[in-house]
Amino acid sequence: MTSSTTAGQHAPSRSERLDRLPFTRKHTKLLTGSGLGWALDAMDVGLISFVMVALAAEWKLSATTLSWIGSIGFVGMAIGASLGGLLADRIGRRQVFALTLLVYGAATGASALVGSVAALIVLRFIVGLGLGAELPVASTLVSEYAPRRIRGRVVVALEAFWALGWIMAALLGYLLIPNVDNGWRWALAVGIVPTVYAAVIRFGIPESVRFLESKGRHAEAEAAVRSFEESAGVAAPAEPVEGPSAPAADVPVADDDRESIWSSRLRQRTIALWVVWFCINLSYYGAFIWLPTLLFNSGHTLVKSFEYTLIITLAQLPGYAVAAWLIEVWGRRATLASFLAGSAVAAGLFGLADSPTTILVAGCALSFFNLGAWGALYAIGPEIYPTEIRGSGTGAAAAFGRIASMIAPLSVPFLIKGGGMPLAFGVFAAAFILAAGAAMLLPDRKGQEMTE
Repeated sequence: MTSSTTAGQHAPSRSERLDRLPFTRKHTKLLTGSGLGWALDAMDVGLISFVMVALAAEWKLSATTLSWIGSIGFVGMAIGASLGGLLADRIGRRQVFALTLLVYGAATGASALVGSVAALIVLRFIVGLGLGAELPVASTLVSEYAPRRIRGRVVVALEAFWALGWIMAALLGYLLIPNVDNGWRWALAVGIVPTVYAAVIRFGIPESVRFLESKGRHAEAEAAVRSFEESAGVAAPAEPVEGPSAPAADVPVADDDRESIWSSRLRQRTIALWVVWFCINLSYYGAFIWLPTLLFNSGHTLVKSFEYTLIITLAQLPGYAVAAWLIEVWGRRATLASFLAGSAVAAGLFGLADSPTTILVAGCALSFFNLGAWGALYAIGPEIYPTEIRGSGTGAAAAFGRIASMIAPLSVPFLIKGGGMPLAFGVFAAAFILAAGAAMLLPDRKGQEMTE
């Protein structure tokens, strides 16, 4: 790129300039900074599955009470996802990201001090508010900076931090909870780390260029783009102009001018996205929140149950890696649908597993395919909505999905009582199949500019 634009040629918009850049240290910093927040989120969600087993023994809790402890956080996540998306479109992606870390980190740390089920349930709800708001906001921010040709791969890489967080939770569960007095309290106390990390997010990560443009803050948007161009050793245009990703004048987009996610152009993709989100949440949280408890109730020791869960969790990493590669080869839609179909097969096999070997093989397959599907889902969501409703569009889909994540932990005891593991995981397999069908109705924007 030269430092000037030849007369008559189209001067690239800021979005186009970002899309043309190579992956730089600035991208790495953004991905890592957002990813660590994502990992802390996953660690918190994962920890509760191990804490539930300890509480069942220490506090003599029934399956119904455990279900509520597992589900109440997802009630908060449903509300948080919706509110977080709306706030992200109004006050900025970075601001909301930092705020959510502060909220759920403080609530998780406080959970370590509770003396009753009621207090734990209240704090888990507050934790959920922060967790639910963070995920769609972080994926939106990263996708808006990622170069077009590898955007899907970058977002899947962000999602892969979820596996790191869940592995941290599994390690805390395996090493700490069974071996230390009040181990579950010490495990939850680790959750206060996000409150400190919130400051890193607030001051160390850039605000979305597309968000700044949509609010008429063009000087800030230009400075952000130039910082990425400098990192890549690319000269900025001498006279950059506002491209299609920004308003024609320095005037924020009015609420009345926002396109709705239910407009005739976006309605089908919204419905399909909501179905995928609902079904994948139902199956994932139904299986993995209860996994240590189900293994323990099947006759395995507490330590062995946690060991199996840790091994199964490790299979998430190659799932993300394969999805990150395929998403730029096959495309978003084919990758998502294929991994959902693989999840359906693995869930069915896990329900029939009756030995340590089959439990581990089917569990690892479920972990591999399910988390690869999550990566593809987070990549496809932000690409199908215009800037001014991108945060609220992805947040609304996540919020709808969280309804399923509330239902899932509550339903598992009834499914197990009605038909054992085959029925429970048969239901999860059916949900994965439905999600795979819905995924085929989503647009595939591999290699295309973000929708404006």
